[in-house]
Amino acid sequence: MNVNLNFRGLASGLMLAAAVLFCSPAYAQQPKTTVLVGGMLINGLSVPPLHNAAIVIQGDRIVQVGRASEVKIPAGATVIDTSGQTMMPGLIEAHAHLFMLGYGDEGDWFKWLRTDGKKYSIEKVMEISAYQLLMSGVTGAIDLGGTPQDSVNLRNRIDKGEIPGPRLQVAGPLITRTPYLGFPADASAVIKSPEEGAAEVERLFKMGVDVIKAHAGLTREDYFAIVKAAHAHKMKVHAHVYDETAVRNAFEAGVDVLQHVGSAGGPTFSPELVKAIASANRPIVLTAAHRSWLYPDTVAFPERLQDPVLKSLFPKDMWDAVQESLKDWPAQGYFTQIDRQMKYRDPQVKQWIASGAVMGVGTDSGTPMNFNTDGLIREMKVLADEGVPPLEVISDTTRVNARLMGKRDRMFGAPDFGTIEPGKLADLIVVPGDPIYNDLTNLAYVQVVIKNGVIYKQNGKPTIEMPK
Repeated sequence: MNVNLNFRGLASGLMLAAAVLFCSPAYAQQPKTTVLVGGMLINGLSVPPLHNAAIVIQGDRIVQVGRASEVKIPAGATVIDTSGQTMMPGLIEAHAHLFMLGYGDEGDWFKWLRTDGKKYSIEKVMEISAYQLLMSGVTGAIDLGGTPQDSVNLRNRIDKGEIPGPRLQVAGPLITRTPYLGFPADASAVIKSPEEGAAEVERLFKMGVDVIKAHAGLTREDYFAIVKAAHAHKMKVHAHVYDETAVRNAFEAGVDVLQHVGSAGGPTFSPELVKAIASANRPIVLTAAHRSWLYPDTVAFPERLQDPVLKSLFPKDMWDAVQESLKDWPAQGYFTQIDRQMKYRDPQVKQWIASGAVMGVGTDSGTPMNFNTDGLIREMKVLADEGVPPLEVISDTTRVNARLMGKRDRMFGAPDFGTIEPGKLADLIVVPGDPIYNDLTNLAYVQVVIKNGVIYKQNGKPTIEMPK
């Protein structure tokens, strides 16, 4: 694959992504009526698009959807002409790390924050990530690993309308037996027994996290203890699993979402295990692109690392630090096994596609060179290139991901967002042209972003400044 989503063709206005159009410090708005009219509608429900459609939004809700000729525009409504464009649900990221921003080495990133970048708190970094995601059309995200208090604070501030960002679920620290060296101490909850794993779940629940992230080195008994404790509070557990044994243990323990199973950490999984996971409707998230496709794409077009739109979404000193960290990116330890990963990438991804497993879409965003502006689009493009119809990829990234964000006791219930239907929360984006015909590449050029009925981007330009 050679996607080369370098975004050079974006309108010049996009390069001013941090420009101030409205300067109010609060990002919640008074209820109002907005109508999008004229474009093609993809509603996220895996049904054919509706042409020449209209969407009526009142306050934070969608109240009417239909053909433009049949929808009456309410008096006083703000009308957005979407002719020649596509209206669709906002994208949802099923595996984000908001406290990282694509720096060349993860441990060195936190060292920079302690030294030259000490004016930036972890929460401030997460604010910047949240803004980058939202301006790229991501209106929802599951943050699977961070510092707990910062994560909870950020989520709450976004919910209150104090800062812009996608609706979030946060996990806080990784529950692990193998801590990440160089990471903040409170980003890992290191356990030595299943009992300690259950106790960590209780602690994190009381701190206010939404989900639990089970990470590396866990025993089979650890998974069972963590899942039991989390499910007692109706919290979902996401597991960081690469090898067959870890996948099987997590699956049989009842982990709710199996993350990284398409990251090409090794050969394909046994057919029996894959069939069991697919038959159980247990959701998987591949995170396929973040190494094995990202590396060759960057070899083919290293200029993507200097993308001007991405640059406009960074403070200058932070951008300079990221650029310095990527000077010798092929030699970074993160890509030590890239030859092996590139060998296994196609067979492993195709195995899961053929299985018919319930598939969410996530990226491991924030890892080296895996930027908030294009990571999710690259992941979606991998799925399309490997054989998933583009309309299904969109549904996986919107409707299915919304279900992953739903309550654990409503795994297959209808969430309040993720599709464009009357009564749902108004989370939607507008992109030029037809993303189905263009194999999803149009998603790199988001023109309108609406979350909770609030317009955050219009005509390709933000309506809100980046948090300072």
